[in-house]
Amino acid sequence: MDARTKLVNKLYFQRRQKAIELYADHAEEIQRGVLRHLIQRAKDTLWGTEHNYDEITCYAEYADRVDINSYEELKGHIQKMREGQPDILWPGKVEWYAKSSGTTNDKSKFIPVTHEGLKKIHFMGGTDTVSCYLANHPESRLFHGKSLILGGSHAANLGSPHSLVGDLSAILIENVPKAVEIVRIPKKRIALLEDFEEKRDRIARIAMEKDVTNLSGVPSWMLSVLNRILEISGESTLDNIWPNLEVFFHGGVAFTPYREQYKHIITLPGMHYMETYNASEGFFGLQNDPEDPAMLLMIDYGVFYEFVPLAELGKPDAQAVPLWKVEPGVNYAMVISTSCGLWRYLIGDTVRFTQTNPYKFVITGRTKHFINAFGEELIVDNAEKGLEQACMATGAQVKEYTAAPIFMDEHAHCRHQWVIEFAKRPDSIEEFAQILDRSLQAINSDYEAKRRKNITLQPLEIIEAKPGLFDNWLKSKGKLGGQHKIPRLSNSRDYIEQLLKMNE
Repeated sequence: MDARTKLVNKLYFQRRQKAIELYADHAEEIQRGVLRHLIQRAKDTLWGTEHNYDEITCYAEYADRVDINSYEELKGHIQKMREGQPDILWPGKVEWYAKSSGTTNDKSKFIPVTHEGLKKIHFMGGTDTVSCYLANHPESRLFHGKSLILGGSHAANLGSPHSLVGDLSAILIENVPKAVEIVRIPKKRIALLEDFEEKRDRIARIAMEKDVTNLSGVPSWMLSVLNRILEISGESTLDNIWPNLEVFFHGGVAFTPYREQYKHIITLPGMHYMETYNASEGFFGLQNDPEDPAMLLMIDYGVFYEFVPLAELGKPDAQAVPLWKVEPGVNYAMVISTSCGLWRYLIGDTVRFTQTNPYKFVITGRTKHFINAFGEELIVDNAEKGLEQACMATGAQVKEYTAAPIFMDEHAHCRHQWVIEFAKRPDSIEEFAQILDRSLQAINSDYEAKRRKNITLQPLEIIEAKPGLFDNWLKSKGKLGGQHKIPRLSNSRDYIEQLLKMNE
C-alpha cells in the first residue's frame, strides 16, 4: 500500500476494520443493542407512543407490540412527515425522501432518510466498503485518482424548497462529505441532472479526460456511460483511457447478466469487482471476501434485522425470527427496523444465508418478483444462474431480460415466456432456450417436476428484444437512469405485454 493510501487507511478505515471483526462472535449482542437504541430514540414519537415503546424491554415484547408492515401500513405516517410534521416515525423533522424504485410500476414509495440514517447507515456503508476493499487489496492506489460515481436526480417535496425527494443516490450526492467531494466526478450540477441521456453524454466527456481509479453505481447504468465513452473515444476497451482503473463497487441489481460485458470492455489484469447491498431503505451488506460471492450482513448500523421464511410469507400465522435464529440455506423475506423510521418493514427482498459466523448471505430475489403460476417457484436467483449457464455454453451476452407465464395458449399449452435483449446474440436462439430450460431444471426441482414430459409446462419461449427496448420502455415511464430497475420475473403479464407491444 503506497504512502498516501496508508495514511488515509489509518485515519479513516482501520478502526472500522477492527469493529467488523467483532461481527463473528458478538452478532446477537450487537443486534440487541441496535434495537434498544432505536426504541429509546423513538419512544416519544407518534409511532412510539402508539405502540408503547416506553414499556418495551426486549425483542419479544417489540415483536408482540409491533406488526410486520408493508409500505401501505406506514404510508399515512410518512405523508404527515412529508407535510412537515415532526416526531412522527422518528424524532424531529425529516427533510429527505428516497423515491423507491424497487419496482417500475406507476406507484412510488417515499422512504424517509433521516440525518442519523444518512450518517449511521448509508455513509457508514460507503466507508466500510472502502475499508474492506483496502484490507483485501493492500497494493491499492485507490486515492491517486478520481471516483466516478453515478446518481439520479431529486426535486422539491410537495413544493417545499426545504424538503426534497428523489433517488437515494441523489440524496447521497447532495450530502456527500467534503473529503469525498474532492475525489468524485462529476460535480453535483451534472451528477444531479434529470435528463439521463444528457447526463450520460456530459459525464462521459468529462470522465474520459480524468484518471479514474474506481467506479460506483448500478451495473446497467454504469455500462451505458462506459459504452458512451468508448463511442466518443473510438477505443474498444477502457484500458488506455483509464490505465489505473482497479475496482467497480456495484449494487442495485444482480451483476451476473453484466459480468461478461464488463470483462469485454475492461481487460486490465488488476481489475476487481465488489458487490454491495444498498437500497433506498438502507445499506445492508457488502462483499468482504473477493473469493466469496456472499455478502457480509452489516449489523452495527442503525438497522435491526428480522426474517420471515419465504415459504411462510403471506400466511396468517407467519412468524419472523431475529438474526440470531436464522438458518443457512433457507430463503427468507427480510424485515427491517431502522433509524430512518421504518418499523418491522417488509423490504421486499429475499435472501439466503450461507453461514452464520459471521452472517453472510446472497440476495435471491424479490418477494413480488417470481413465477409460481404452476407450482414451479422460479425465483430471480434461479433465473440469473440459468442465464449464466446458457451464456457460457453459447458465448452470448444478455443485456436485459424479463419473464412471465403464458397460462394457456390456443393449444391449451402453458409455458414461460422470456423477452431478452442480447448484448451479444447467440448463433441459435433455439439452442440458447434449450440450454436455459435444462439449466433451470437442474437448479430448481419444482421447475423440473412441472416440466416433466411437458405435461404441466411446455419448453420455455424466448422472444428477442429489439436493441434499446428496455431503455425505451423505462423512458416511456419517465424512469430512465438513476436506480430504476427492470422487473426480472413476474407472476402476471402486465410488464411483458407492454414490452411485447413496443417490440412489434
